[in-house]
Amino acid sequence: MKRQSVTLALALLVWAGTAQAQTRRTFSTFRQLHGETRLGVRLEYAAGNLRVGPSSATDLYRMDLSYDDSRFLPVSDFDSHNGSVVLGLRPAGQGGVPVVSRDQLSQTAKVTLSPTANLALDMTLGAADADVELGGLRLSNFQLKTGASRTVIRFSQPNAVRCEHGTISAGAAEITVLGLGNSRCDDLEFEGGVGKVLLDFRGAWHSSSRMKVTMALGAVTLRLPRNLGVQLQMDKFLSSFEPAGLVRHGTIFQSPGYARAAQHLDLDLTCAVGGVDVEWVD
Repeated sequence: MKRQSVTLALALLVWAGTAQAQTRRTFSTFRQLHGETRLGVRLEYAAGNLRVGPSSATDLYRMDLSYDDSRFLPVSDFDSHNGSVVLGLRPAGQGGVPVVSRDQLSQTAKVTLSPTANLALDMTLGAADADVELGGLRLSNFQLKTGASRTVIRFSQPNAVRCEHGTISAGAAEITVLGLGNSRCDDLEFEGGVGKVLLDFRGAWHSSSRMKVTMALGAVTLRLPRNLGVQLQMDKFLSSFEPAGLVRHGTIFQSPGYARAAQHLDLDLTCAVGGVDVEWVD
């Protein structure tokens, strides 16, 4: 009888500890627009599902979280003097806790940013499943770093301002970037470790652009509009390259009519191990 009581007590302690570890909380933060014309945004998101997009015209930013408070801590730090904000979800500590189901590991977050203030956006993602809508924002520059993630970045509408520079870097990840022609970036850069990458250059091209693409191990697909003048310089080690629709001129490849095109895309592509495919779209 005594042994059964001890066993039951231990079971209750384990259950209580597990229940405490599985506590899910919600957190919301926002700031209304008070005449700000620019904002530096740093978004750090350790793990879970993330959605990013434009906010209403009255909000400078807004974030809504659902998270496991035994593993993570919300971040919200607005600096009115510097015109910047840090948002996101960080690990709470180094210790591990019991895992009962995948659902209890899942965090969710929705972050929206002002479509009227000029934004300098810096995002760092961990083990995330992210859908990032940058179309319709006023991005002067952006930087996105991902870990072991699956990320879709969209420019569904033209950037409202000229973007000087955009950078995307990924570890072991699957990255899809749609509508890069709407980004209005003078210079773009992608650096990938291991994974699968789709770079879609459709959109309302207003000026020419340059992009440097570096991939260590994986597959890269370039989706190119037919009316765009494309020039590609390829440095490959053990990768395959299918230059469909491109004409070779010495060490570079060009689309037919490159010199006559109103806008140009100049690509500098380095791929160590993997493959590069070209898709032409109207």
